[in-house]
Amino acid sequence: MNINPFYYQGIFKIIQDQANHIIRLKEKPIIIAIDGHSSCGKSTLSKDLASVLSYRHIDTGAMYRAVTLAFLDGEVDIESEQEVIDSLKNIKVDFERIGDQNCTLLNGANIENQIRGLRVSRNVSEVAANSHVRRFLVQQQQMMGLQKAIVMDGRDIGTVVFPNAELKIFMTASIEIRAQRRYLEMKKKGATEDFDQIAANLAHRDHIDSTREDSPLLRAEDAKIIDTSDLTREDQLSLALNLAIKSI
Repeated sequence: MNINPFYYQGIFKIIQDQANHIIRLKEKPIIIAIDGHSSCGKSTLSKDLASVLSYRHIDTGAMYRAVTLAFLDGEVDIESEQEVIDSLKNIKVDFERIGDQNCTLLNGANIENQIRGLRVSRNVSEVAANSHVRRFLVQQQQMMGLQKAIVMDGRDIGTVVFPNAELKIFMTASIEIRAQRRYLEMKKKGATEDFDQIAANLAHRDHIDSTREDSPLLRAEDAKIIDTSDLTREDQLSLALNLAIKSI
């Protein structure tokens, strides 16, 4: 991944300016819940924030993608309650730092690249809407947050997983901006899907995520909104870090 070197200079300045507060956030750890639409930058911001604070980052979207991949490979009928329940018994999702990347593991295998393609993207919202899947993963996510010092991103973190989180952020961006970001991300990985396909998929996922019966994508009443449409990566980090500081 190519990142503008000026980004690192911006990060260094943010850390310098907020050094004392960052120390306080390490001494008094909190839970930071970040929700929002697909491809609005949740994972990137969460990774950056966790890195600066030396917190653990959990990408819950990757967890649902991992289960989706397992269901697709196992030809699980999502409409069959028994098939879903039986399949979940054989699924273990975890994360491991490999090089400079936080990788998703499915039963010990690194599936980070496999879960980012359209094959999984086309099916993940339907899988994530399944109540058995949600209960299975929410329980794991809540266990991960027992010691605090965690940044978790997803779609129901501030409303369901950690309703008492000290800081809740809701991220959004225009669908055109989000589709362009996903298109460039997938193009770097050699994917051939065009912009219109990706934009249509995002719109479809937005609809399913926001209208499902179980834990729909909603902004928690006390969540702070960050619209990333016109923000740089360091702008987003600076805003989030300031919100974290205010939370203590």
